[in-house]
Amino acid sequence: SWPNVFDEFGVRQREFESLGKLDSIIRRGTEKYKNIIIDESHRFRTESTQMYEKLFRICRGKRVILVSATPLHNTPMDIFGQIKLFQNAHKSTLPNPKVRDLEKYFKNLQNRLKTLDRQKDKDEYLKIIKENAEDIRENVLQYLMVRRTRGSIIKYYGNDLERQKLKFPKVIDPQPILYHFDEELDKIFNKTLELIIKKLKYSRYIPMGYYTGKTELSGSVKVIMGQLMKILSLKRLESSFFAFKKTIERFIYSYKRFIEEYDKGYVYVSKKYINRVFELAESDDEESIQELIESGDVTKYPSKEFSSGFIKDLKEDLKILEEINDMWKKINRDPKLEKFVEILSKDKILKEYKLIVFTESKETGSYLENKLKDKHKVLAFSSKSSESIRGKVIDNFDPAIKNKQDDIRILISTDILSEGVNLNRSNVVINYDIPWNPIKMMQRVGRINRVSKNPPFDKIYTYNFFPAGPINEKISLKEAAEAKIKAFIEMLGNDAKLLTDEEIKSHDFLFKRLNSKETISGEDGEEDVELKYLTFLRDVRDNNKDLFEKIKRLPKKARTARKYKENQNSVLTFFRKGKLRKTFITRGNDVEEVDFENAARILEVSKNEKKEKLDAEFYKCLDKNKKEFDEVFIKESEEPTTSRGRSNENKIIKIIKAIHKSKEFTEDDEEYLQDVLNLLKEGGIDKSSIKRILKSIEKEINPLKILAKIRSGIPQELFRGTFVTGADISGPREVILSEYLLKNG
Repeated sequence: SWPNVFDEFGVRQREFESLGKLDSIIRRGTEKYKNIIIDESHRFRTESTQMYEKLFRICRGKRVILVSATPLHNTPMDIFGQIKLFQNAHKSTLPNPKVRDLEKYFKNLQNRLKTLDRQKDKDEYLKIIKENAEDIRENVLQYLMVRRTRGSIIKYYGNDLERQKLKFPKVIDPQPILYHFDEELDKIFNKTLELIIKKLKYSRYIPMGYYTGKTELSGSVKVIMGQLMKILSLKRLESSFFAFKKTIERFIYSYKRFIEEYDKGYVYVSKKYINRVFELAESDDEESIQELIESGDVTKYPSKEFSSGFIKDLKEDLKILEEINDMWKKINRDPKLEKFVEILSKDKILKEYKLIVFTESKETGSYLENKLKDKHKVLAFSSKSSESIRGKVIDNFDPAIKNKQDDIRILISTDILSEGVNLNRSNVVINYDIPWNPIKMMQRVGRINRVSKNPPFDKIYTYNFFPAGPINEKISLKEAAEAKIKAFIEMLGNDAKLLTDEEIKSHDFLFKRLNSKETISGEDGEEDVELKYLTFLRDVRDNNKDLFEKIKRLPKKARTARKYKENQNSVLTFFRKGKLRKTFITRGNDVEEVDFENAARILEVSKNEKKEKLDAEFYKCLDKNKKEFDEVFIKESEEPTTSRGRSNENKIIKIIKAIHKSKEFTEDDEEYLQDVLNLLKEGGIDKSSIKRILKSIEKEINPLKILAKIRSGIPQELFRGTFVTGADISGPREVILSEYLLKNG
């Protein structure tokens, strides 16, 4: 985490986030260290943030290790953003010509999803998601990633764990906690859902969607804030009535101020929030988003430059918000809190152990703390909490602390504590809000599901809160909760993509998934085939040295034949060229590439299997495999040197080429600009820097001023390049081994 990384330089997290001293820190820090280890690397999957831009500089020229339990959150571009921290976007060093231009490769995968609606084209959407994941694993991640699950560690490293006396606690199936509304409250709840999802336009948060003048913003960026505020409104409503009421009050205040300024002739649009909204939305920090929007760093536009529908929608939205506010003024009961208080007094597990309660709203956290503190030792923690409060949390929940404290039994926290800390003096996680994204559940439970020599607990317990509407004797509690989730998802429609993860098929699927131990333990049921075979080879190496030596001495072009279960003859061939390794199989006239997992399964055979003879068909199939492997390099040489979707880079390249030979430049200036051109073509500059540089030079005509702005816009660290400077695919094509698979009968 950032506080630990920068402790040596005496920089606290908030000082770092302010970015005030960071340039000098980067220079000092990156000169001293060769290796950069980034924990929770999925936080840096989006290139448009300031944090990403600074980290990108730190990583240049260094050996980089990314550590994450959840590298993929939403799209293939999540993976690309992280890989770009140690690879050039357009000239990768991966030994696979297909992914030489990483950005082009990942965008092609992303484009396969663009025309599909997550709800209407559900089956096709999920099919492409699966195909994309397999493509990324085979063409990119096999060269970069080591994946280990708890299950595979227990299975294949059991002896090592036992020898070191290490254990994982057992994960118990999550228990749903269902709370009910009476009929009146349910009507108000459902009416509110309809208003915030179907009726409210969130016009105050999407002013540029009504702007009639010229703007650089794309259509999606103009309206994204409205979509996010809609999702946040829903989450606040489900989190706690208290948090929701506060949110509506802030909305009303913000709308009134905005309309007042509009009537005076001006519309004020924040410059900051477009870039920072994704970071804040990631942690559902609606309060901070609101603060940013209301901040003084704004651009002022005349009201007349906005369509007439803008003020109409603003006033209509305000009317709806005041209607919602009036409805909720009548509500004094909180059935969710009542249910929580009830189970705290009755449930044996909740009475016995320390508890960690997660919520996505810090206002809900403070509310619960105030309601529970008279009868329980409780503390609420959020991003606004001080370092002393954080220390108190660690003293009470980290088993590695020497002077353990016991003045907190119930810790209530936002997701700020779902990463980077050990909290396993507790063995109970309570998700007070619906954890719409199962990845968050895994991260939360991961704070207590730790391997250790003397685990404090043998079992891990999880509780999930779900609204279930009025009590109905005709349907089960589970069906009632599923019906409420269904209402959320169906009303949101395509906006649900901002709320749920990629795999949601239906409301009942979500309910089942959120209440399965596989989700919270991160186990997907897939066997770690690579580790299975590596463990097998390790056993051969350690316990059968003669056989291991024989394997090492096998000649290249080794070949054999045997009977196989397919209905036609086929040949599997393993090739190598430099660091590139690929396997192809020919079945009749068809040739296809086979990944490691499938190749290993085909090659696996009992030691008593009878060897068959090779014939002329084997050599024909072998030639087809060779030709297919050679095609990999032919296709690479035919790839165009530029690709679409790099408009900002291409604009800067065009400007530099136009001034490159200016008579005002020295030889050093020309060499520098050539280095910049190379860096741009390789994809070695982050998108934020590119955008900023282009904005500063695109209207400039003086070559010396353009050069000065380019120099100031590109940090010197970027010229270091990546640590690995080239993909070694030199040398001859080598056939390592082939197997002739003869059809049975």
